[in-house]
Amino acid sequence: MRLTPLPGDQWDDDVDAALAGMLPKRRRNPEGAGNALATLVRHPDLTKAFMPFNVHLLFGSTLSDRIREVAILRVAELSESPYELEHHTGMGQAAGMTLEEIEDARRGAALEPVEQLVLDAVGELHRHHAILDETWALLAEQLTDRQVMDLVFTVGAYSTLSMAFNTFGIEPDRELQPEYER
Repeated sequence: MRLTPLPGDQWDDDVDAALAGMLPKRRRNPEGAGNALATLVRHPDLTKAFMPFNVHLLFGSTLSDRIREVAILRVAELSESPYELEHHTGMGQAAGMTLEEIEDARRGAALEPVEQLVLDAVGELHRHHAILDETWALLAEQLTDRQVMDLVFTVGAYSTLSMAFNTFGIEPDRELQPEYER
């Protein structure tokens, strides 16, 4: 790890405030927060700024939990992010995906046409930093404008998180943490 989780003796009110919108009080500690959040709080102001956006993507998005996880799993695979792959395998299962469907999403394949469109859009965003016209038109037939916007920002945010986690060397947690609470 290039950046390790913030040691417990350095957790202060700023760190607690940075995590308040994402985690309940009982999880705002080095063990309860998990490796990713415990590392991000090395910069409490950045974490405090980013967390509301991430909370929206996880809990306020117009995308279904399943579509969100399909997109994130593909981003994690394309970004070669061990942390995100492990973490979102658990979240994908919580959203009702089987392990086979999770593996398919990682490969960019889905049986459900809307999920395949989402995976195609993720691939285009990864390669071109834009959804191409044909895919956009097909998505517009299946998703609302807000859903497409949430999809683009989900892909962007999880690409950024994957980039950060890979760069910092954040390791997957030994045990999957309980799901974030709203």
